Amino acid sequence: MSDPIEAEIFNQLSRREAGKSICPSEVAKSLQPEQWQRMMGKVRGVAVGLAREGRLVITKKGKPVDPNAFKGVIRLRLPNEGEGTTSEAE
Repeated sequence: MSDPIEAEIFNQLSRREAGKSICPSEVAKSLQPEQWQRMMGKVRGVAVGLAREGRLVITKKGKPVDPNAFKGVIRLRLPNEGEGTTSEAE
């Protein structure tokens, strides 16, 4: 992985129990502790790309959301076994 944001997302998820999620701000704070707010847009953008590829699930209130149409506070987790891309979710 050449993208440091992608690498940090998967690094943090690898340290969590299966099915557990992370907040995008945790990734941003890890990469730029002093100006993490500036990183949030980039972290969310990378997460959307990974979700479209089916490598990541974006959730809101614990439920998968469509990576092409979501707003507000989100969390990131790895797909469960047999779970399709989030664009199939409602």
